[in-house]
Amino acid sequence: MSRTFVIAEAGVNHNGDIGLAVELVAAAAEAGADAVKFQTFNADALATANAPKAAYQEKGTATYQTQREMLKALELPRDAYGELKNAADSVGLEFVSTPFDSDSLSFLVDNVGVKTLKIGSGDLTDGPLLLAAAKTGLPLIVSTGMSSLDEIAEALDVITFGKLNEGLPSGSDDFSGLHDTDSGRRALIGGVTLLHCTSLYPAPADLANLRAMQTIADRFGLPIGYSDHTEGTAVSLAAVALGAVTIEKHLTLDRTMDGPDHAASMEPESFADLVAGIRTIGEALGTSEKAPEQGEAEMQSRARKSLFAAGPVAAGASFRNTDLAAKRPGGGLSPMRFWDIIGSTAGRDYKADERIDP
Repeated sequence: MSRTFVIAEAGVNHNGDIGLAVELVAAAAEAGADAVKFQTFNADALATANAPKAAYQEKGTATYQTQREMLKALELPRDAYGELKNAADSVGLEFVSTPFDSDSLSFLVDNVGVKTLKIGSGDLTDGPLLLAAAKTGLPLIVSTGMSSLDEIAEALDVITFGKLNEGLPSGSDDFSGLHDTDSGRRALIGGVTLLHCTSLYPAPADLANLRAMQTIADRFGLPIGYSDHTEGTAVSLAAVALGAVTIEKHLTLDRTMDGPDHAASMEPESFADLVAGIRTIGEALGTSEKAPEQGEAEMQSRARKSLFAAGPVAAGASFRNTDLAAKRPGGGLSPMRFWDIIGSTAGRDYKADERIDP
């Protein structure tokens, strides 16, 4: 099985402070993540002036703020992204950021030089953004929180259109069902990973519905991962055991900080435990082949049995079932041959506990 790709979602847990953002990069590397991910947006382009905050955002931020005001406080200046990418490069992490508008997407691709684009669950239905992301030709990681299978299919239709066509669709009929064509499937394979997700912060474990991962994988034939908003490590570890090729988990330096996502995030020590568990599970999953593993041959001789004489047997006598016993150690005639030996002739004298000759 391939190594699970672990994304430390720093998101907006920098609280608008570039110094804190750099610390999150270092913490992600120290914890053993493969990538560190931020969020790139223009608050004015993302939310209307009166857009309300989600309930979880209300808990961690000033109650008098609108969503746009909260987002403005969490914006990083554009020149910060080069510094963050350099910081990630210097510690061997892939730098990823989620664009929330087309200008931010172009900036990440053309100016920052990201190699992968992450589309958040909230933008699964933002057709123009999906189309622009697809046209970059970069690998896409697409979260599917809050969605139905039909909505995922429609998003993949748009992405497929963007990968196959230079122009713009004239209407939804131009891309409807396109992901499920031969050319569509070829265009998506290797270029899109879908993340199952429950968009609650934090998400109760009993709403994780991890079995839906396989449903998504079966329906679309694409690699499947999990964006985890539950508390602790258990649900992410279960997702890896179920085949998640990517795990995304929020990282913070302090869960008690003010800010919308800190309470649903993991602190560095716990994140390191998560990564260690993911690596252990990856090793334990192995392959689909069932065969004795390295080192089990010796155990076979110790734990399995051979056929032995239960008591004295004279040469030329016919073996009776009472003449044979299955005992350790193994390495001799298998007890599965018990019925073949009954009625056969002893080729020599046997004492009790002497191994029966083949």
